[in-house]
Amino acid sequence: MEYLTHEKKAELENELNTLKTVRRKEIADALLSAKSLGDLSENAEYHQAREDQANCEERIAHLEQIIKNAVIADKHHTGIVEIGATVTVVKKGDKTERQFTLVGSEESDSMAGKISNESPLGKALLGKSKGDTSTVETPKGNMVYTIKAIA
Repeated sequence: MEYLTHEKKAELENELNTLKTVRRKEIADALLSAKSLGDLSENAEYHQAREDQANCEERIAHLEQIIKNAVIADKHHTGIVEIGATVTVVKKGDKTERQFTLVGSEESDSMAGKISNESPLGKALLGKSKGDTSTVETPKGNMVYTIKAIA
């Protein structure tokens, strides 16, 4: 099961459509062009086009699987950390508040403050409430986070 926002699902559907319509045709044209060059055993263009074709079909299958099994994560205001929630936390020993949005693994982007529900911090925060603490095991030792707000 993959958690996605409406926006991410639409983005993946657009990518899938482009791969199926535009990219497949580009690869078919490249294969046809490469075949016209002759001997396929030593034809780098042909082998590259075949590799591109395999990668494209693999990505199509992956996207279809994600979309088929997607659970749309709407923002909930339950006071509990769940997929789609934006959580403000403070790490023990640090005064800086950090804000994260909990998303499915396909959408995680730590630079944008989006952490996966499958990440150590994401797992530790799930199901918690404002004021709760969560301990996250890291290579540098255990980190303790206090939840300041949930939106």
